[in-house]
Amino acid sequence: MVRKSFFLLMAGVLLLLSACTSREPLQQEAEPASETVALTVWGAQEDEELLRELFSSFQKQYAGQADFEFTYQAQSESGCKDALLADLEGGPDVFAFADDQLAALAAAGALEPPEDTAGIGSANLPAAVEAASVDGKLYAYPLTADNGYFLYYNKAYFTDEDVQSFNRLVDAAAKAGKVVTMDWSSAWYVYAFFGNTGMEVRINDDGITNSCTWNSTEGPIRGVDVAQAMLDIAASPGFASRLDTDFLAGVQEGSVAAGVSGVWNAVAVEEAWGENAGAAKLPTFDCAGQQIQMASFSGCKLIGVNAYSPEVEWASRLAEWITNERGQSRRFAVRGQGPSNIKAANSPEVQGSPAIAALLAQSEFSQLQRVGGKFWDPVTEFAGNMAQGNPTEVPLQEQLDKLVEGVTAR
Repeated sequence: MVRKSFFLLMAGVLLLLSACTSREPLQQEAEPASETVALTVWGAQEDEELLRELFSSFQKQYAGQADFEFTYQAQSESGCKDALLADLEGGPDVFAFADDQLAALAAAGALEPPEDTAGIGSANLPAAVEAASVDGKLYAYPLTADNGYFLYYNKAYFTDEDVQSFNRLVDAAAKAGKVVTMDWSSAWYVYAFFGNTGMEVRINDDGITNSCTWNSTEGPIRGVDVAQAMLDIAASPGFASRLDTDFLAGVQEGSVAAGVSGVWNAVAVEEAWGENAGAAKLPTFDCAGQQIQMASFSGCKLIGVNAYSPEVEWASRLAEWITNERGQSRRFAVRGQGPSNIKAANSPEVQGSPAIAALLAQSEFSQLQRVGGKFWDPVTEFAGNMAQGNPTEVPLQEQLDKLVEGVTAR
């Protein structure tokens, strides 16, 4: 009787368990929803197509880890610092800028330093790593190692000897009814005439003020000698001081036969001139009875991560993606810009580029751009007057003294 009661009890328990199971099925754990990450990126207007391509590949790389909403905003690298510091907390997550702005951005606490400093340091050219560092600490991601300038020329109008001298270039252009251009409204380019004369300009140890001797009255080349050389060039109908955009427009419509510019115009110049497209280091120019090799500022473009980004981890990953070997190789293919990444720079495609070869030849006569903010406007004012033929007739020494006073102002 006891055994029968036991079996009846167990049967009842099993029925109850079955009933409960049928009424309350076990809940399966739901898969966690993928997070949405919003990233705003500042880059050059000409980079929009390339950046959107890199955004797409980045999304594929991290598919399943996050969904991304990218906002691209055009912002010139040269003006990035001022725009960013005007509203740092409301600024972009990732941005491109010229390396001469690095110290100010780092001092303002605007930059989130990369974590993989060893990896970035070994993957990129030493000069690019130096340009992305302050006092030996890496603050940004090297993007290009080609922020310099050299000579583009149309082989149909010039001999090999012509391109060795700026004065011969403008004479040959005038005979052909063409012009050679250089942007004298930019102090960045005007440095070319002073950089190899023994006179100097540099930023002081305070990181703000400048030293400048461009008004020197001693030595084999004086400041007035350079100013007169510029006036002689400007007097030729074969020369025109034009913005970089106007240089390219002239190349495309046929009025410009040569000009000083950088690798960012390489693709467009080659498309316009075809097999006649030539590139070379900057030429010499006539100065006080001597041939002076034109100098240049050099530098790099960098990618920075905003230290105030709410998505700083993902922003850092995107910065690394834009600047890695693949990203820089695509940049060269699309924009013709020289990589800082060693493997990308050593590729046959990059090594075979006439523009990159010209930049490398000019590098012997280039100087990393390190000047304070007071450098730009006084030089632009002076050079603009030279480009117009000195219509004010103010003595050259007086103009140079004013230039130096402005450049070295505290």
